[in-house]
Amino acid sequence: MLRPSGLDHIVLRVVDVEAMLAFYVDVLGCSRDRMRPELGLYQVRAGTALIDLVPVDGPLGRAGGAPPGREGRNLDHLCLRVEPFDAEAIRAWLEAHGAHPGPVEQRYGAEGTGPSIYVADPEGNVVELKGPPAP
Repeated sequence: MLRPSGLDHIVLRVVDVEAMLAFYVDVLGCSRDRMRPELGLYQVRAGTALIDLVPVDGPLGRAGGAPPGREGRNLDHLCLRVEPFDAEAIRAWLEAHGAHPGPVEQRYGAEGTGPSIYVADPEGNVVELKGPPAP
């Protein structure tokens, strides 16, 4: 029987890898982990998980078909757990970096219901920033 213990990685096919790296590293605070430009693979770390950015015009990306767009997105959204979760500070940080966060809402996630904010990356992928569950 399988017993998943968490998210290992997610792969996003991207058009502008530099803009995406800047967003995930400089805005969301992920760290650069492994860069393999010869493969077209750029990995950033979010805690124990990786976010793989694969340019659609690179060796790996070309194997995936047409690039993502409004009519053919990569996924609905990905969720990054954030702690501490200071909603006003998070919103101010995102806005200062040109992002447009949505309202803070209570949403259910892996640990229960808690505060979250949705924001789109430079290519329209939605990222949910999720705080700890309410006691």
